[in-house]
Amino acid sequence: MVPTTGSLVWFRRDLRPHDHAALHAALRAGGPVHCVFVFDTEILDELTEPADRRVEFIWESVRALQTALEALGGGLHVLHGRAREAVPQLAGKLRASAVYTNRDYEPQALARDTAVAAALQARGIGFHTRKDQVIFERGEITTRAGGDFSVFTPYKRAWLAKLTPFFVKAYPIEAHRAQLAPAPPKNLPTLETLGFQRTDLSALGIQPGSTGGAQTFAAFKRRIDRYHELRDFPAAAATSGLSIHLRFGTVSVRELAAYARQRRNAGAETWLSELVWRDFYFAILAARPEVVDRAFRPEYDAVEFDDNDRYWRAWRDGQTGYPLVDAAMRQLNQTGFMHNRLRMVSASFLVKDLGIAWQRGERYFAARLNDYDLAANNGGWQWAASTGCDAQPWFRIFNPVTQSIRFDSEGAFIRRFVPELREVPEQRIHAPWQMTPLEQQAAHCIIGREYPAPIVDHEQARKRTLARYAVVRDARQAR
Repeated sequence: MVPTTGSLVWFRRDLRPHDHAALHAALRAGGPVHCVFVFDTEILDELTEPADRRVEFIWESVRALQTALEALGGGLHVLHGRAREAVPQLAGKLRASAVYTNRDYEPQALARDTAVAAALQARGIGFHTRKDQVIFERGEITTRAGGDFSVFTPYKRAWLAKLTPFFVKAYPIEAHRAQLAPAPPKNLPTLETLGFQRTDLSALGIQPGSTGGAQTFAAFKRRIDRYHELRDFPAAAATSGLSIHLRFGTVSVRELAAYARQRRNAGAETWLSELVWRDFYFAILAARPEVVDRAFRPEYDAVEFDDNDRYWRAWRDGQTGYPLVDAAMRQLNQTGFMHNRLRMVSASFLVKDLGIAWQRGERYFAARLNDYDLAANNGGWQWAASTGCDAQPWFRIFNPVTQSIRFDSEGAFIRRFVPELREVPEQRIHAPWQMTPLEQQAAHCIIGREYPAPIVDHEQARKRTLARYAVVRDARQAR
């Protein structure tokens, strides 16, 4: 029998060379410790757009990770193929005694990991996973009865009560770097080899890799104290910009939570709540994987939505006639990003003004968002559609004009992404169809020609939505 030696660390959504739970565990277990990343064709083959910013972000981050590991005395094997086959094969080739990796919670990833674990077991190789993506995973924050929370506020209270320095302590790598094993040089395939091409990441100011994550975090630290005051205003540069780094693990969530915890002011506390929401949605997905396609609250599956392609195209393309909704959708289409407040507004508009199922909108966001994360995206859409855990009540329907006046009062964000409205005066920009013909001429914006009239009347749409959701109310009353 060929003796085994050392281990293999499989990088996935954790593309950084520091504070890495799985890498730390492997190094502590003894070397040599090999590292690998797989451009998984099971994931890449589902992507239809060659200019996919997420793939470029990953590619650049993998390149940076490879360089960083080499500087530590190690290296990174980079493979292109089916991860469920490539990882066991590499582990066998390296005669590794175990594979270490950080846990993933999405159903497709869990199925993949189950297959990898079985293939490794057949070779006599162990498979060890560690918590790294979240502060607390499902089962660590429970109700008094030991169950899962379905309401955010008590979950947050329990989360904060449990948050001690132990849970945000970093996993050091430098002290054990001598255990790292080198890898073959120049084994990173080009983007073109993978079937993708360069995008506008740099033009958008998106900095890949752990260095980019550190720089983005450093910039946010300078404005975090006012986060609670400015975060809902899309024209302000108030959000962290860290969502894509959290998605691909180019920052450590422990480092972020530790900073927010010690900062102890209203801005930091509000931002820490966003990290709690993130854990909450991960826990929901782990407990209820069926929410990927179905309502968290099963009674809402009885709600019948419309399949209106004209409405769908107008929403998708930012041509609804409601400026804030259109600006949000154009921001998404042009940059791959959408401000969080606008994610709620645009999702609510699709479901409750246009009567289109939340699943269709969720899938569109999944295809377009640079920071797409299944747990958070699904949770957000089900919140807006009132079908999810701790969601807004079904009878609460965002008014797109009121939201526009409140969160983009001067129309700065609207003008940035809807150039047809740049000359529309502030008092008219939230409802430009109310301009008189003379005002339209003066603003060089004829409604119905330069910019569409509202595709639906909000008040009439609201009444249709209340009638649509009445099936839920009736079912409850019949119990």
